[in-house]
Amino acid sequence: MKLSFYGAAHEVTGSCFLLETEKRKILVDCGMFQGSNFNEAKNHNGFIFNPKKIDALLVTHGHLDHVGRIPKLVKDGFSGPIYMTKATCELAMLIWEDAYKIMEYNHKKFQSPILYNEEDIERAHALCRGVDYHDSVAVTEDITAVWKDAGHIFGASFIEVSAEGKNIAFSGDIGNSGVPILKETDQLGEVDILLCESTYGDRTHESRKESVDLILKLIKEGCARGGAIMIPAFSLERTQEFLYDLNKMSEHDKTLPHIPIFLDSPLAIKALPVYKKYPQYYDRQARILTEAGDDFLKFPELEITSTPQQSKRINDVPMPKMIIAGSGMMNGGRILHHAFRYLSDPKSTLIIVGYQASGTLGRKLYEGAEKVKIFGKDIEVKCVIKAIGGLSAHGDQNKLLSWIRGAEKIPEKVYCIHGESHAATALGHRLQKDLGIKTFVPEFGETVEIT
Repeated sequence: MKLSFYGAAHEVTGSCFLLETEKRKILVDCGMFQGSNFNEAKNHNGFIFNPKKIDALLVTHGHLDHVGRIPKLVKDGFSGPIYMTKATCELAMLIWEDAYKIMEYNHKKFQSPILYNEEDIERAHALCRGVDYHDSVAVTEDITAVWKDAGHIFGASFIEVSAEGKNIAFSGDIGNSGVPILKETDQLGEVDILLCESTYGDRTHESRKESVDLILKLIKEGCARGGAIMIPAFSLERTQEFLYDLNKMSEHDKTLPHIPIFLDSPLAIKALPVYKKYPQYYDRQARILTEAGDDFLKFPELEITSTPQQSKRINDVPMPKMIIAGSGMMNGGRILHHAFRYLSDPKSTLIIVGYQASGTLGRKLYEGAEKVKIFGKDIEVKCVIKAIGGLSAHGDQNKLLSWIRGAEKIPEKVYCIHGESHAATALGHRLQKDLGIKTFVPEFGETVEIT
């Protein structure tokens, strides 16, 4: 049996792994590479494997860097079943449609290439098969798989695959501890080999309470300065969890300043009904609120701006005001228009609440850039910029270590993927030191034998 790493190797995005048994070939995830441009050039490269010979595709969750190239996979000849949780089936379709609109916009404005078309999206969606958590699924005659709750985003999973007498787990993205709405990460089972994400493999987050207290403090300071408060938020989960926190501040704690707050992300807005459709995914507190008739994704200060015209009207609203918009790494979407307008305003605030991949605008701002280019123009950065790690949807080094330590059987080998080199290496060293596990940081395109 062979395992190949065709993405998320020494980098965070482009998740894609090929498992080959004597009889079958299955792919786990097929995500988009993300960097300085929304649609990176290497997304257009031909797949190293033949899509026509892949028997099935297993998907961990709906984020773009895990599902973004699936329509291209179909365009290039894949026609097998695509297995993912039922919520992910719906969220993936929203992600593909949103990505296509952004690519279409960038093509018209900057002549950027388009990765796939609407027909490819429809064909990909027709191949999707929804599964429930903990059900054993016969993927092929010699491969079974179980999806378990990763606690990362709505419907997210890690997948345990059994083939040729070996159990291999694909972590997808493992969620942070104590996040709202979602349940805690399921226990890792009896696995021989683990492919483990390492996005924050070299650091620890502040506590959830510290993070929520800090966000309220930053909002109040931003209001006092009298500028715009910009939140570049991932449309799936980060935005919904942020709304949950703001709801609590507004309707329960009564601590939220009374300023206009705009949800200016079409994708996040379209995802809200999916959250309401699957209450079985909620944690205990979210279920209690729902049963009491409390819509934890709404509050009086919130205004939803679905259309471009509604979005443009935000510009005319007096300061202070808060704008929650995608994309989370600031490499596309409506957040760019607000950043273009307000980054040079010393009264304004940018609060970074999620991971920023190398080369993205968000990463440049996080690292202290004094000047950035947006829409081809140089923008001086004079606003206040703050980052809050504890609001990340990814677990930190301690969470990953605890998750692996708590497995029903400690894995014999761990491949540290989905992280930059330093983060993957740091996690590998910690696993070796604390748990005595053999660890590896695979190269892109590397193939290993599973014996």
